[in-house]
Amino acid sequence: MAEVDIFDSDEEHLPQDLGDDVVQEVLKTGTDLRQYSRQIEKELKEVENKSIQDYIKESENIANLHNQITACDNILEKMESMLMNFQSVLGSISSEIVYLQRKSVAMSQQLSNRQIIRGPLSQFIEDMTVSEALIAGIMDCPVTEKEFLIQLQILNHKINFVKEQSFKEAKSCLDVKDILEKLKVKAMAKIRTYLLEQIYKFRKPMTNYQVPQNNMLKYKFFFEFILANERNVAEEICGEYIDTMSKIYYSYFKSYSSRLMKLQFEEKASKDDLMGVEDTAGKGIFHKTTLKHKGTVFSIDTRGQVLSSQLEEPILIPHTASKTRYHYEALFRSEQYAIADNGCREYLFLIEFFKVRNAQALDIFNQVMGKTLNFMIKNLQSFVEDCYDTIALFLCLHLVMRYQLICHKRAVPALDKYWETLTATIWPRFELVFQLNINSVKDCDPSKFSKETGPHYITRRYAEFSAAIVSVVEGFPCEGTTQLLAELRETVQCFLLRMASIFPNRTQQLVFLINNYDLVLRVLMERTRETSKEAESFRELLNARSSEFVEEVLSPHFGSIIQLVKESEALIDKGQADDLKRQEV
Repeated sequence: MAEVDIFDSDEEHLPQDLGDDVVQEVLKTGTDLRQYSRQIEKELKEVENKSIQDYIKESENIANLHNQITACDNILEKMESMLMNFQSVLGSISSEIVYLQRKSVAMSQQLSNRQIIRGPLSQFIEDMTVSEALIAGIMDCPVTEKEFLIQLQILNHKINFVKEQSFKEAKSCLDVKDILEKLKVKAMAKIRTYLLEQIYKFRKPMTNYQVPQNNMLKYKFFFEFILANERNVAEEICGEYIDTMSKIYYSYFKSYSSRLMKLQFEEKASKDDLMGVEDTAGKGIFHKTTLKHKGTVFSIDTRGQVLSSQLEEPILIPHTASKTRYHYEALFRSEQYAIADNGCREYLFLIEFFKVRNAQALDIFNQVMGKTLNFMIKNLQSFVEDCYDTIALFLCLHLVMRYQLICHKRAVPALDKYWETLTATIWPRFELVFQLNINSVKDCDPSKFSKETGPHYITRRYAEFSAAIVSVVEGFPCEGTTQLLAELRETVQCFLLRMASIFPNRTQQLVFLINNYDLVLRVLMERTRETSKEAESFRELLNARSSEFVEEVLSPHFGSIIQLVKESEALIDKGQADDLKRQEV
């Protein structure tokens, strides 16, 4: 009854899960559910039977499939086992790789450390080892052979290296110290003998000492080696050189100076050859004061060439110029050029060979050249004491200045004190003689001279002398000389005014002044610049006296016109041209 009630109930009373599309369709069609259930069951049974028949038909295949699956499982199990083993092996390999990597880094560091130490260690062994070639080179080779010099440099390096390592208490130094010491002694003995032989070659007569000096410079490392390893031997060689060269230079320059001075003019200027001393040898417009075989005392003529073309010419050779006579400054030039040339070469040799500098170099140079330089200074002093040749003193003074500059260009300061001493010797005498000439002009008595309107002999002397001094000073200014020239110029101008006063009329006075001013100006213009103070001063005086002379000559005939012109020019200069126009009216 309960079952019928269920199937007979209305559709709306069905549970929600029976609302399926199939169920809905059954309900709509009014199908009998029991019949439908039995049909379904029957169909399922048939399907089941068919499935059983299919299974029976495919039993062999299913059995084969089962066997294959079983075999596959076995294979997969083996593969899993193999993979697990492989994983385990990979783990061990990874550990080995890490180990090998660490070991490689350590080995790489060891290699790097060995490479770093290999170079210094190899160099250390090489520096410490005394080779057979070194021993043979020092013991058997002559000092002049290149092999000896090469091995000597190697020996010097090893000696210094072992000395340095001994301070670090390196045990290996004890193994080579004795043999290096013996090689050093042998090398020093050979070098000492060679250098002393070279020094003794200087002492042979007529020897060109530059040859052994050049030989010594080729092996200057010899002295450097001795200086570094045995100072006593170095001092011995240096002392022997100083003693030898000091005597050679002194002997050479003493002999040379003695023979050279025989070429000087026999007659010298004296106190009677001053500018204001009366010329008694002759008179005339074109007369020049001369002393037999000398050029004029007041004219430079060709004597100035010692400062230009002859400055660095080869020195005079006495026996080849025995028939020629020279002014003192030419001989002085030859002496001082020889001093400058030899002194520069000697100083450069000393600093290069003996490895000295500054004060030490100057000290050795003075020991070598000092005696010779003192001798030359005394010779100059003996000449200067009674010298009245102002031109000679002036040229010698400028020669000293120029040779000092040449030494400076060659980077040789060693002769500075010598040049300063020469300057200090010459300048006071030059200044004194210059002043004596000025005073001689001041002391002249115009009344004792004849009344001639031509150029006076003092004017001619002054013109030649001032042109000579100014031409040199222009190229090489000298303040002291400029002041003396200015004083002399004023003195001569005053003298000419005093001389003009002895003429009775102004016209003759002006003619005298014009002639003398013109002479001075012409000489100055020929030999100096137009802008020199002397030329400008006499040009102004000449122009003024010439204008005055013109007025003096024309005044008797055109005096009123001249006066009018002067007055008119004065008004124009004052800017009073209107007053001039009113006067014209």
